Amino acid sequence: MPIKLTLNNGRVPVKVWTQDIEDEAMQQLANIAQLDIVHGHVAAMPDVHHGIGATVGSVIPTKRAIIPAAVGVDIGCGMNALRTTLRAEDLPESLYRLRGAIEDAIPVGFEQHDSSKVRGSQHARTARAFEQRLRNIVDKHPGIEKMQRRFDETWICQLGTLGGGNHFIEICLDEAKRVWVMLHSGSRGIGNVMGRYFIAAAQKDMRRHIANLPDKDLAYFSEGAAHFDDYVEAINWAQDYALANRREMMRLIVEVLKRELPAFELDNEAINCHHNYVAQEEHFGENVFVTRKGAISARLGELGIIPGSMGAKSYIVRGLGNAQSLCSCSHGAGRRMSRTQAKRKFSRVDLENQTRGVECRKDGGVIDEIPGAYKDIDEVMANQSDLVEVVHTLKQVLCVKG
Repeated sequence: MPIKLTLNNGRVPVKVWTQDIEDEAMQQLANIAQLDIVHGHVAAMPDVHHGIGATVGSVIPTKRAIIPAAVGVDIGCGMNALRTTLRAEDLPESLYRLRGAIEDAIPVGFEQHDSSKVRGSQHARTARAFEQRLRNIVDKHPGIEKMQRRFDETWICQLGTLGGGNHFIEICLDEAKRVWVMLHSGSRGIGNVMGRYFIAAAQKDMRRHIANLPDKDLAYFSEGAAHFDDYVEAINWAQDYALANRREMMRLIVEVLKRELPAFELDNEAINCHHNYVAQEEHFGENVFVTRKGAISARLGELGIIPGSMGAKSYIVRGLGNAQSLCSCSHGAGRRMSRTQAKRKFSRVDLENQTRGVECRKDGGVIDEIPGAYKDIDEVMANQSDLVEVVHTLKQVLCVKG
């Protein structure tokens, strides 16, 4: 499918891969397109929707500058997927016990690993590899440490934890009934603290110029500015931590599966990709910082993961390298309504009906994650057929939510 919509009310155009976009998101995109740091054009993926700071589903190329609020506070949030040699017939008829075993191994929501159990473990050794880099950041910005209670214990013990909201762990079957493990999480509390700290710093640094911005959340750091290099150092750390967080969770999940299921091997198809991050790339002859806020890289031949909502299909995809999308595609289905709206509109009965056949929580605490609150993943995929090709179609049979 070609580009569905082009907005030309900014300094640069915005190319949109859907017509299913609310007015608030269109205004956010127009605001971004007014900034003189944006190179070429802004791209909006088919799961685009209104966000905090900047539009979710946007891809923003900037010259010699980065917008911290566009990156957001879940720095490095993304997906991990791993195929096993297990097949559907290897799974028990009831997956309730398996879900409980995964929930016992992976803290969810506000929970974290017990510090007494972490000490001296492989978990601790993984965490310690990040310690000196983090200390270099915090020594220059002690305010980061002050923003989080029991700072050192928290970031170490949250490694290998899920978090809440739309983060999840799933056991899925592909079109050949092979078993996959898929999960979605980011840089946890430490990424949130770093994001909030540097968003505030950018707004403070641009205090004299912020009135000239279309939105104060679009305050940015320019190369050479006081906090630019420190912010780049911090987001690189948080993105690496997020990757490690997903790897650690996957390790723990595989241990559970090996205890609970017949013997199996890990296949060689494994993907670990960000969809909330900054990378330095070349586009249209210019080296730029590309901020993908709710989008994944889809360079030619590159594998990626596009999850649906609870109860919906997900996709393993291969990028087509479309230059107009800045070699990007959607990061999921995208919300159709806010969490508050979803809680008002849907009931536990709706949740049970829409997640039938999936072993998952079906209580009021996850109604805001009901499939009906999201866009139709099949329509999203149809709108980006020029951005990716489908390699595998996955359907979850078990879902763990925070």
